Amino acid sequence: QVLLMESGGGFVQAGGSLRLSCTASGFAFADANMGWFRQAPGKEREGLSCITWRAREYYADSLKGRFTISRDNAKKTLYLQMNSLEPEDTAMYYCAGGCSWPLDANKIPRSYWGQGTQVTVSS
Repeated sequence: QVLLMESGGGFVQAGGSLRLSCTASGFAFADANMGWFRQAPGKEREGLSCITWRAREYYADSLKGRFTISRDNAKKTLYLQMNSLEPEDTAMYYCAGGCSWPLDANKIPRSYWGQGTQVTVSS
């Protein structure tokens, strides 16, 4: 059974940083492309970043270099370091398995989504 579990969300002031983690089980993590998405209330799910199994990184232009994706295959964990956070970054953040670039949430199998972790940035 595929299981993805995000953690690390919370409340932060504008300009602050957070590091999200996503632990995986039930599939060959080291062989999988992994990605991060987010969804704000009333908006569509937005693709943020994808890291391939070879550790090649892709980012949405809108992030302006503020976020960094990484992975630890030994720990089966995906990370998203988020710096210079803005109130517009407030959203539920999801990790997903099997991403490709450009990111499309509709192409992620239903079972390869985590439950999400909430990030709230105050101004």
